Amino acid sequence: MRLTTTQRNRAGGVLLGQAIGDALGVPYEFAPRIAAGRAQMIGGGLGPYAPGEWSDDTQMAVCIAEVTAAGGVDEAAIADRFVTWMAEGATDIGAQTASVLGRARRSAGGVLPAMLDASAEGAAADRAGNGALMRTGVVGLVALDDPEQTADAARRIAALTHAHPLCVESSVLWSEAVRVAVTEGRLDVRAGLPLLPAATRADWLARIEDAEAHPPRPSGPTHSP
Repeated sequence: MRLTTTQRNRAGGVLLGQAIGDALGVPYEFAPRIAAGRAQMIGGGLGPYAPGEWSDDTQMAVCIAEVTAAGGVDEAAIADRFVTWMAEGATDIGAQTASVLGRARRSAGGVLPAMLDASAEGAAADRAGNGALMRTGVVGLVALDDPEQTADAARRIAALTHAHPLCVESSVLWSEAVRVAVTEGRLDVRAGLPLLPAATRADWLARIEDAEAHPPRPSGPTHSP
């Protein structure tokens, strides 16, 4: 797909915007809500982070971007990149992600198979952290001309660590919203609903409408992406 200058700027802004928003938010993770407009890029948080430093969410998004920039989705390469990141550069890591990557590091049977097995076991145990969703924005760039391919990439990359349907489907929704925002210049979190299983679309629409109608509610006390 040949992008216009505006579309290229939007695409570049996806990862840049995530990094900026992440660095702005890290001081307040799992802390009491603050008033709108009061956030400052002061560092601290779970890292603790230097002012302007982004968290594990953007670090993992960079891992994905480094692999997918070459074209296509190579799950084995992304899995290897995640494991290297955990060993060499993770400033923080959520419980589910740490469990999956730790098992992959210890496996003698290959990183990707071990990772997928551990992720599936987490889903079977009903572990549905937000780690896959927090890194998935960049996945919206892998196939800007193809919603189905975007959804497939979102599913495959989410399932590396978070195979629970809630994690996978939320990643599909957000990745498609990013794709639409880059190509069409509009924010539409409903755009990905047709890409979900028919049986779950009504539930997701209800969640979206509830989120639009009410202020954000506090997350749980445990860091479990």
